[in-house]
Amino acid sequence: MKDQVFKIDDIYVPAKRRKTLEPDKVASLAESILEEGLKIPIQVRDDGKKLILVEGYHRLEACRSLGEETIAGIFVQAKRK
Repeated sequence: MKDQVFKIDDIYVPAKRRKTLEPDKVASLAESILEEGLKIPIQVRDDGKKLILVEGYHRLEACRSLGEETIAGIFVQAKRK
């Protein structure tokens, strides 16, 4: 899979995932991203209307806190139940 670049503001974070935010982890990741860059891309899926975050909420928020407008990520398929 090839990394793509997504606009941070275009990525929807589900409410359930937003409840898991750890500010200290975001700050630590932001510092790491400043020093070494983003090592692991986030994962998103497209539901036909919007991009939905699958993995990488803390990385997304760390980049947002740094003033970044875009983030590297990959498309994944939605899990079938």
